Amino acid sequence: MSATPLSPGGLLIRAARWRRSSRSTGMNNCVETAVLGDGLLAVRDSKRTDGPAVLFTGPAWNGFLASVRADDRVPV
Repeated sequence: MSATPLSPGGLLIRAARWRRSSRSTGMNNCVETAVLGDGLLAVRDSKRTDGPAVLFTGPAWNGFLASVRADDRVPV
């Protein structure tokens, strides 16, 4: 899996249509995503909307989600 960091000064930050996670509690403790052209997904911290974003390809994002879901099932 690979992800590419993107600096806050880029066009992406200003032009993207960001969506907040439906699991966000309203305390800005979640992530926001933006679907971009060429099959890319941008992800950023909802507490730092002016901060950096990370770009994922579709397969990389799906792999990340599968990994998170697998860890969610492991008892702590």
